[in-house]
Amino acid sequence: MTRGPSGRGLRAAAGVRAPRVLDARQARAVALDLLSRKAWARRELSSRLCRRGAPADLAESVVADLEARGYVDDRSFATSWAELRARSLGSLRLRDELTRKGIARPLVEEAVRGAFAEADELTRARRAARRRWPVLQRGTPAQAARRLHDHLARRGYPASVVRRVVRETCRLTTGDLDESGD
Repeated sequence: MTRGPSGRGLRAAAGVRAPRVLDARQARAVALDLLSRKAWARRELSSRLCRRGAPADLAESVVADLEARGYVDDRSFATSWAELRARSLGSLRLRDELTRKGIARPLVEEAVRGAFAEADELTRARRAARRRWPVLQRGTPAQAARRLHDHLARRGYPASVVRRVVRETCRLTTGDLDESGD
């Protein structure tokens, strides 16, 4: 090991601490602290505990205990996440986000269905298009149509919904859309 000027290791001389390893009590305290700020998906919480210094098996057991006590619930997390995010995103993007957070496919589908129960995707995409349309009209009609299409697609709306909303909003025919790069 290379020593710094004080005789300590280079990490200590540079002020860099060795990674801290959490014991069960500390890992539980960290998990509760994280949960006090916001809801977490099971996999995300376990991953965060590992990043904070808990061994993987310990992180899993702490999260499993918190799940058994009702502090961690993937179903309620997915439902609240989907309802919140469905205000501005489409179903494709919601599914992707929840899947990346480690939520099981059946729970993802249930949460997305519930999020669009009040207002369907077409209605929400129309609202998004109405909000965005004034800014997009600065260019040519074909540019505006492409930009609206891209905006809605990035938001995660299905292609059929995007095409319909662009057609309605821009008052373009299907032929005009195809020529504009759809």
